[in-house]
Amino acid sequence: MISALFVRKDSIYKMLGVDCWDVDRDARLWPGGNAIVAHPPCRAWGQLSHFAKPREGEKEYAIQCIKWIRQWGGVLEHPRGSKLWAHMDLPMPGITDEYGGYSLCVNQHWWGHKAEKNTLLYIVGCPKMDVPDMPLNFNAVEYTVSSKIKKYTGRLVKKEITKKEREATPIGFAKFLIKIAEKANLIHTLYIQLKAQ
Repeated sequence: MISALFVRKDSIYKMLGVDCWDVDRDARLWPGGNAIVAHPPCRAWGQLSHFAKPREGEKEYAIQCIKWIRQWGGVLEHPRGSKLWAHMDLPMPGITDEYGGYSLCVNQHWWGHKAEKNTLLYIVGCPKMDVPDMPLNFNAVEYTVSSKIKKYTGRLVKKEITKKEREATPIGFAKFLIKIAEKANLIHTLYIQLKAQ
């Protein structure tokens, strides 16, 4: 089983056969036991965090997800500029930490997101050689994630996507993250079995 934590109520993960924890189920109460795909709120960690109004205790959700990933394996997704990496001393791409964890920088546009959405992934338990193939998408990007700043490309103004579109995970990207967590789950299970012998 794979658990997807801190997903939207209308999350695509609910159609993909994973154990989903949204605001109603309260991901903070996840009991552990398997690899996860973690989407903790990022507004308290983003480049514009000084404008954010996170709920009380919300900033700690990402920290807890890192602890769970280090214990059970899986992947955490956050914006490329997330301050979580510095705060938790997470490795930048090309470096591996003491937990065997590493980071990848991807663009969700590759999987069909309407806007460029540069994303950092922190992964534990899935060997780098087992990361699924990543698509590349060179189509023109006509939309922007920004809700306050207009992005200009020559004389064209990119259209803004909605809040729901900003938060949604493209189905292909969700499947990619699930595959990473499945590999981490398999490795963790083998480790436990070997340890028991």
